[in-house]
Amino acid sequence: MDPFESFKVAQKQGWAHFAPYEAHTTPCAAMLVKRAGVRSGERVLDVACGTGVVSVTAARLGARVTGLDLTPELLERARENTSIAGVEVDWHEGDAEKLPFGDAAFDVVLSEFGHIFAPRPEVTIAEMLRVLKPGGTIAFSTWPPELFVGRMFAMTASYLPPPPPGVAPPPQWGDPGIVRQRLGSAVKDIHFDRATMLIPALSPSHHRVGAEKSAGAVVRLVAALAGSDPAKLERFRREYDALVGEYFENNLVRQDYLITRATKM
Repeated sequence: MDPFESFKVAQKQGWAHFAPYEAHTTPCAAMLVKRAGVRSGERVLDVACGTGVVSVTAARLGARVTGLDLTPELLERARENTSIAGVEVDWHEGDAEKLPFGDAAFDVVLSEFGHIFAPRPEVTIAEMLRVLKPGGTIAFSTWPPELFVGRMFAMTASYLPPPPPGVAPPPQWGDPGIVRQRLGSAVKDIHFDRATMLIPALSPSHHRVGAEKSAGAVVRLVAALAGSDPAKLERFRREYDALVGEYFENNLVRQDYLITRATKM
């Protein structure tokens, strides 16, 4: 199998358990949709849509929304969310690196902490911009590498086998300099906002246990080490708890993130 395809298969399996986290990403979805200026009647694509919190939020404003994700279990939950909200979204199982849509098909292209996990940023951003009309808006939420989630991803990666050559670390999407470079001359009016997600937790260990059940890379790590190297797994857990402790106060874990918005030339 192509190394990138096998990497994506592992991702699909790891993120199948993400649905419980939608309660935390739902407020962020409203923030992203607001920052993107989504309006009724616009054609909106939600890339790596997960359980559809961004898609449903945009659809409730009257937008014509399409959501795409690699993981069928998350799309099943997304369809349930659509039904509960009483809105329509066109759901697709698919790959952010191979968007199954025509050129300039959308007025707005969004992604909330999703497209960052596609292995090749240059392929992913080229696809997102290809399907966006000239003058359309691209906007996405990402994790800065120097803050909690970015540091957590780097720590987790240090315990896993290295990815195939060419796979970029997801937190690079949270560095404004790298984002500007990746968007390049294809866009204008790049704007960055900062926002905060607060995750309730009784202790740092409670936060970790949630990640072990729902966060893709951590799920994969625990599965890999639980039987083969329990001592290494315990070391990871201690390191994770210590990292969370730096951002833990009043039973909340502070997870700051970046919102990028730009206009396609």
